[in-house]
Amino acid sequence: MEHLNLDQIKALDKKYYMNTFGDRIPVCFVSGNGIDLTSTEGDIYKDFFAGIAVSALGHNHERLTRELREQVGCLLHTSSVYYVENQARLAETLVENTCADRVFFCSTGAEANEGAIKLAKKYQVEKGRPERIEFITLKNSFHGRTLATVAATGQPKYQAPYLPLIEKFTHIDINDIEALRGAVNNKTAGIILELIQGESGVHPATREFAEEARRICSENDIALIIDEVQTGIGRCGKLFAHELYGIKPDIFTMAKGLGGGVPIGAFCASDKFAAAFKPGDHGTTFGGNPLSTRAGLVVMDELINGGVLENAAKAGEYLGDSLNKLMSECPRIAEVRGAGLIRGVEFKEPIAKEVGNKLFEKKILVGVVGDRVLRIVPPLIVTNSDIDILTEAIKEVL
Repeated sequence: MEHLNLDQIKALDKKYYMNTFGDRIPVCFVSGNGIDLTSTEGDIYKDFFAGIAVSALGHNHERLTRELREQVGCLLHTSSVYYVENQARLAETLVENTCADRVFFCSTGAEANEGAIKLAKKYQVEKGRPERIEFITLKNSFHGRTLATVAATGQPKYQAPYLPLIEKFTHIDINDIEALRGAVNNKTAGIILELIQGESGVHPATREFAEEARRICSENDIALIIDEVQTGIGRCGKLFAHELYGIKPDIFTMAKGLGGGVPIGAFCASDKFAAAFKPGDHGTTFGGNPLSTRAGLVVMDELINGGVLENAAKAGEYLGDSLNKLMSECPRIAEVRGAGLIRGVEFKEPIAKEVGNKLFEKKILVGVVGDRVLRIVPPLIVTNSDIDILTEAIKEVL
């Protein structure tokens, strides 16, 4: 297919696409290799954003590309009316390598969180407590764009157009243990946590807060749901962030990195909670299809057996050390937060957008959160030399 130039693409977008994104960053990519992306204009960019923490194996990963081509040549879709081999095998892989007993596949992170919320409510119905329909989540959290998950999201700017919200969520400050204890009542069905809040600027929960959430849920027989859509699949140097905290969720969700770029989501649960779903209680047309689960099988195998998870841990430590060193040299940096390969760099002044634009001019892609934070979530194959390029560029810009 012959590619359009950037101006042609922008014109089509402006005329035909719903205006939900406004004016985007002025670039369109046509190919990639590793952490490099090539634009329609032939420029090469270093990608430290990974499609919002999606491209776990980088771009055009040799094995993932080969196996997806093979799968496309065999079968794309049959539906879950029938058995799907790749679906069953990926479910086995996830259960064998996590604390979960059961898995359900969908297509997005929002769907995964919706499914987790439904399962937690259905558990209470099965226990004869149908009045338990409320959830506790965190301010500044992000759980999705559907009506239920936007209600769960602790950011009023995303909720305002859709009031009144259809689900009841109580939002508390991250790491406020007293508020957490006080929010639980006889209508609570679960607590939903991002252990590291990605979208709002990479804010980690403390271990004490996570442990207290686990204790409260066990004591009250309600679900501890950990949203691992951004923090899972090796992003934090472990397969899932809850491993860093030494806790076991009742239900946890994932998406983003699981397909390495192919849309796939999932939620996992212990047998205790998973048993609440009976045939007909939940479903999906596209979830767990042969193509997306083939991608998931490749990603998981590369993480576990191909050294990618080990690289994510080592490169993540190097990234953290490098950014902390940068902070000591650059007084305009107020704080560096995060774990593994999800890091937030906060500035003392509202200069994040300007810094992000200057990095873009240097052909380096990062995320910008509000006016003060850079979000850095590179592919898990990133190297120390790649990280040196990033930190040197930030230093030059500052």
